[in-house]
Amino acid sequence: MNARVVAIDGAAGSGKSTLARALAERLDLPYLNTGLMYRALAAAALARNVDPGDGAALLRLTSGLRFTVGGERPPQLQVEGYDEPDLVTPEVEAAVSEVASHPEVREWMRDRQRALGEAGAVMEGRDIGSVVFPDAAVKLYLVADPDARGRRRASERPEGEHDIVEALRARDARDHRTVPLDRPPKDAVELDTGELDVQDTIAAALEEVRRRAPGLIR
Repeated sequence: MNARVVAIDGAAGSGKSTLARALAERLDLPYLNTGLMYRALAAAALARNVDPGDGAALLRLTSGLRFTVGGERPPQLQVEGYDEPDLVTPEVEAAVSEVASHPEVREWMRDRQRALGEAGAVMEGRDIGSVVFPDAAVKLYLVADPDARGRRRASERPEGEHDIVEALRARDARDHRTVPLDRPPKDAVELDTGELDVQDTIAAALEEVRRRAPGLIR
């Protein structure tokens, strides 16, 4: 069991980033938003006119991706050549599910994510607890209906709330086709972020950390 990895899974817009960043600060661990890795590949494909449906071509593009962990409190995933706003555009959002659906791409990403998080991290992503770190001591799975997720995204991004909700529904449908992106990992604790506010969600998550990996609490 990896007692230094906190794995946070859940649907797009369920609040993974907010919770993961808060836990990383409190636990003094790096914060790794692994979704940015797939988004970086999607952005690279769009920039080079590579078909998001061509897994072999996408795998060749991965040779140009560089991921590191840096910064302060908490250290975070750094994607060489990209700032985060470049990776959350509507164009990348529309392409990332197809990019992430290829087994060869997911295998490559899995190996990089394991290397980045092995020494300890709060990691968020759609398969962190089920595939990347199935031995993580703490596994949290966030759920919320599309309307609640849309309200959260609307507070973070300039698109209209209705457009965001429709985009999330479409993203859910695309992610449903990639196993195991639409199912909780084994032994995960589900937190409904549509029912809990941010502070209550953080408190519930910290309680699970205390119960499952007390050595992380400082």
